[in-house]
Amino acid sequence: MSRKTSGSVTLETAIFMPIMMLLIVGMVQFGHLTYTYYALRNTVYTAARYLSVQRGTNFCDPADPNITAALNFAVTGTTDGSGAPLISNLTPDMLQVSTECIVNGAVGTCDTSGCGISPSLAARPDYVAVTIPNGYLITPRLPFTTLTPILFSPSALVPFGGTN
Repeated sequence: MSRKTSGSVTLETAIFMPIMMLLIVGMVQFGHLTYTYYALRNTVYTAARYLSVQRGTNFCDPADPNITAALNFAVTGTTDGSGAPLISNLTPDMLQVSTECIVNGAVGTCDTSGCGISPSLAARPDYVAVTIPNGYLITPRLPFTTLTPILFSPSALVPFGGTN
């Protein structure tokens, strides 16, 4: 290898390295975004699944112990909320629980006129829906650039299998 060729290899490496590093950091950030999105999806699904098998849940009352336990379990892994959040900056109050019913063959919002009566007499929902209505904001990080934050708003709809 001559001296001239050796210098060319050094120059090509110096030009190629920043591009390669940017690609590697970009792939890591893309993996982080993908992981965060799927973790959020799993969180809302876990809350919906937990609620779908509970008995005696009053879906008219957001402070119902079953709803509180489900949201705490989904976010922290404990029903009393004593654990650390599994996803940083995610809190149970960022999640919203609602019910869906089949009306005229289509899935729609349940009639809440029965909310003033006993939960056992209220209409049984067909589905439990959990969403993050205001979304979860995450900002990708790349060196020497400022990127626009990305808003993730996953939701889960699970058939209701419990009883009121």
